[in-house]
Amino acid sequence: MILIKSKGLRSFIKAAVPFVIVPVMTVAGALIFDGKRQIFVAMGVAAMALLLFAAGFEKKSTGTRRMVIVAVMVALCFAGRFIPFLKPIAALTIITGLYLGGEAGFLVGAMSAILSNFYFGQGPWTAFQMLAWGLIGLFAGLLSERLLKSRPLLLIYGAVTGVAYSFIMDIWTVLWYDRGFEIKLYLAALVTAIPYTASYVVSNLVFLYLLAPPFGEKLARIKVKYGV
Repeated sequence: MILIKSKGLRSFIKAAVPFVIVPVMTVAGALIFDGKRQIFVAMGVAAMALLLFAAGFEKKSTGTRRMVIVAVMVALCFAGRFIPFLKPIAALTIITGLYLGGEAGFLVGAMSAILSNFYFGQGPWTAFQMLAWGLIGLFAGLLSERLLKSRPLLLIYGAVTGVAYSFIMDIWTVLWYDRGFEIKLYLAALVTAIPYTASYVVSNLVFLYLLAPPFGEKLARIKVKYGV
């Protein structure tokens, strides 16, 4: 596990990777590369997610322990994609961010997308899924203090991120259709995607309601026991 010692560099990575570097890589990759080369974009995003995760801890042993837990959460997300209709990926990503930090949440969201898409199919959508689920986990970590104190607020966050996921994915829809961004096409895509957006919202609400208490309890115990 790489240890980044400079506090200034860690702060730069935490700001630049999720909000500048990964979004630019994702959009530029969709515009520049053809479908067969999109895996390189996704791999680049995965590398940036790992770098962001490494910037989130100061002790090598702590980061290694967190990585083991993150690997388990990614495996659960991978298995969750095989559930028909309702998917628990965003909910599990949110739970990771709440208890292990935003960097871990971003990594779980990003890695869940790229790994599961080796089965469901890789393409320009993969990087957008990585970005969307990654940001959902990242913001869960940033807002964890408030979200952990209020279950209704956590469910509201789940609903909002279900809509946000659809908004991000429809950017790819427009870029794929027109090789550029047209606001009218984007609005049309959002309207067309309303049934899917509703399923994302319902999935997040259902799985956060069911999984947040038991998973949160287990993760909280692990944090105390292993000093994560």
